[in-house]
Amino acid sequence: MITADQTSPGLSLAPSPVQTQGAPGFIQDIWDKIPLPPWLLITFLVGAAFLLVSGLLCTVCCCCLRRRRRKKRGKETVGLGRASNSTSTHLVQPHLDDMELGLDDQKRGWLQVSLEYNFRSQELRVGLKEADHLKALQADGTADPYARIYLTSDPLKIHETRVHRQTLSLVFNESCIFQVPQAELPKAMLVIQILDFHCFSPHAPIRELLIPLGTSDLHHVLEQWYELGPPGQAEQEQTGELCFSLRYVPSTGKLTVVVVVLEARGLRQGLSDSYVKIRLLLNQKKGKKKKTTVKKNTSSPYFNEAFAFPVPSSQIQNVDLLVSVWGHRCLSRGEPCGKLVLGCRGTGHQLQHWSDMLAHARRPIAQWHRLQSPEEVDKALQIKKGLQLPLPSS
Repeated sequence: MITADQTSPGLSLAPSPVQTQGAPGFIQDIWDKIPLPPWLLITFLVGAAFLLVSGLLCTVCCCCLRRRRRKKRGKETVGLGRASNSTSTHLVQPHLDDMELGLDDQKRGWLQVSLEYNFRSQELRVGLKEADHLKALQADGTADPYARIYLTSDPLKIHETRVHRQTLSLVFNESCIFQVPQAELPKAMLVIQILDFHCFSPHAPIRELLIPLGTSDLHHVLEQWYELGPPGQAEQEQTGELCFSLRYVPSTGKLTVVVVVLEARGLRQGLSDSYVKIRLLLNQKKGKKKKTTVKKNTSSPYFNEAFAFPVPSSQIQNVDLLVSVWGHRCLSRGEPCGKLVLGCRGTGHQLQHWSDMLAHARRPIAQWHRLQSPEEVDKALQIKKGLQLPLPSS
């Protein structure tokens, strides 16, 4: 019988079952070394997992709530910025930063004004206190502002303040007195224009304020901040009216359009001189122009002047008449108060007036017309600045 010790070195026996069994795992070793019963260890692991999941859920909920609050605040900010007239904060805090309302880009500007009306003497005292957050028109970001004040009921009396150099926030501390009968208060309107002073060019309007006296409580002194609006509001509201007649005389090869300028009324306030200019447009190009005499110191001038424009009969569908009222202010050059266009490109009453003229040969047709904004008419016409086309002489 051969024993293990007697076996030769070259021979090897099969390994025992104990030798073939793998070593215990790392987790199994740790599990065996913990001096706790298995049920207690499992309880601890389940509790830790529960706490971890609860913490993650709380974090996600908090993030969602924060996002909802931010969205809600954003909506409230946009709504407040849109409703600029729904708050009276500017009456007591005009220096409030407009960035809170999202209006910093507009730079509307504010003006503090006081109104005091004496019912015995029928005098209105207008006090300009100060202005803030005006719009810069110059390249250096500043302006040389001053104020121009007048009443629609007395357009020839204008008060101008002194010029303040290189500033967008200024203190006026100036006042002026206007004679306003009590019967005219419901229709009168106070106009305050803020302009940028220029030495060698027309003064540029910055902002404008319109205060209707009929809706203001003048039984006691009013002093408050007003939000300034865009310039040109008073001019748009009171452009005036013009009455003229049209008549055309057909003849061999040509037509003669006769325009008789009769009178105007309700022209813009503050005009010292006014006149009417008539220009013939052929194929949207400027042709002959004629103008009336100048009428001084009146907002309702009477002209009664006739002008004749010869037109080729084949071009009647391409002819327009541009009628404009011009005026001079104190120490300023002439500027258009309002315009009208008559012809096939006209609209409304202007087109009807032109059609009535063509339908009644040799018969004058007179009509009143409300003047339109010069910018609006020029944009509608899209006038081409080119060489004047020769027209047949009369």
